[in-house]
Amino acid sequence: MIETNTIILNNTEISQKIRRIAYQIYEVNYKESEIVIAGIADNGFLLAEKIVSVIKEISDIEVTLCKVNMDKKNPLSPVSTDISSDFYQDKSVILVDDVLHSGTTLIYAIKHFLEVPLKKFKTAVLVNRNHKKYPVKADFKGISFSTSIKEHVVVEFKDDEIIAYLEE
Repeated sequence: MIETNTIILNNTEISQKIRRIAYQIYEVNYKESEIVIAGIADNGFLLAEKIVSVIKEISDIEVTLCKVNMDKKNPLSPVSTDISSDFYQDKSVILVDDVLHSGTTLIYAIKHFLEVPLKKFKTAVLVNRNHKKYPVKADFKGISFSTSIKEHVVVEFKDDEIIAYLEE
């Protein structure tokens, strides 16, 4: 990390945000016997893993972790998951990504899940940047952070530490 970057969330704050998001997901799905947490590779999946571990700690809901693979630079290319779409059919699915920038990644990932009948569908992000060009929202978010268009929010996963910073 370069010294000119401004830290938005440190490791402790991110752990608290993850815990809060997990509780919110549980509150919305407490009547479900099973839910699917789908994380967009790479950072969204790493965040999803952390959320899943907290949900398993606080509830007895069966949680399946799913990895969503997509080309973020070419979102029109096919989106795939590491579990069959039959598995998440008629289930509650939560799509997770680290940062909601313009909404491009989320909207194309959502499109993939809309091809299957779901019981419930929600989205979760650690940082919501408030610069959407698509009508997509984060149902669960760690922090909403208004930035200029030129600024870039980065979430960095290193060993047992996660930080979010503003790359200027």
